[in-house]
Amino acid sequence: MLIKISDTAGLKALEVLEELSRTGSMQETAGRLGMSTPAASQQLKQLETALGRKLVVHGRRPMTLTRHGEAYLLHVRAALQHLRQGAAELLLDDLGAITALRIGIIDDFDSEVSPRLAVALADTYSPSELTLTTATSTRIVQDIASNDLDTGIAANPMELPADVMEIPLLNDPFVLAVPRGYLSAAPADLNELISLPYLRYERSLALGRQIATHLARLRLELPSTMSLDSNQAIFALIANGNGWALTTMVGYLRAQRFHDDVDIFPLPFTPFSRTISLLYHRHWTAVVANDIAETLRGILQSAIVDKARQRHSWLSKSFKVIRMPD
Repeated sequence: MLIKISDTAGLKALEVLEELSRTGSMQETAGRLGMSTPAASQQLKQLETALGRKLVVHGRRPMTLTRHGEAYLLHVRAALQHLRQGAAELLLDDLGAITALRIGIIDDFDSEVSPRLAVALADTYSPSELTLTTATSTRIVQDIASNDLDTGIAANPMELPADVMEIPLLNDPFVLAVPRGYLSAAPADLNELISLPYLRYERSLALGRQIATHLARLRLELPSTMSLDSNQAIFALIANGNGWALTTMVGYLRAQRFHDDVDIFPLPFTPFSRTISLLYHRHWTAVVANDIAETLRGILQSAIVDKARQRHSWLSKSFKVIRMPD
């Protein structure tokens, strides 16, 4: 039997089936696709009628695909992938045609990277509506997954939602931050800091959780007298001689006003780092995402990495822009 595209209710019906296979909820599927729930249900019903097969177990919550639905889904995903790639390739001819762009940026970049990125985007895409939102990495990931942002620059959590794609940009190493003059050289171990309180990033932050996980892996217990969710507050305390912290190079660079009173050193134990990435929803165009990522690499190299390496040569191998292979 030859089935015409018009018989299957068109592209929207295929998108409903694909989205429903992930959410298990018609209401959530409709919301993600910008439809009403009855409209999404009608699209699925028309698709099942055209194919003459039940694709979904309607009486189950969460909703699941039938055997026929699972088999058909493989072809649906392949077809949608080709169609989206075709649309992205057409966009290559006119990247300036984007009329709206919603980007989330971690607050670590609000002084150096965000202004430069805003200018670059305005020059390249000329969107009539450009929205740059400063937020935590966790919030940016959530907003991309829910389609409230098109793309975002954030620290990659340990696990990304299935709908969020990643383009690595920067390897951001963790370093030791202490009051200026407290140490004359990089410490051999943490015992050299025993007389100074450890200042901890709150575990509500992705940064704080990553530090805690690494310390636990190394079986290092650091008693903390204070936990904070503010990078600037932690550096203010360090500069005042009230403690030391494990932080990242990006976090240190953001606290520029305190640099005269803070020293940084390599970690006296197994090093670790976080990855700053450009994230985007899988339904968004990868062509534009990669174009923005390349722009960001140039900004990060000149505005952050090169300057940091000039002052701290020991960062030459660990603090670096991540280049994708040709």
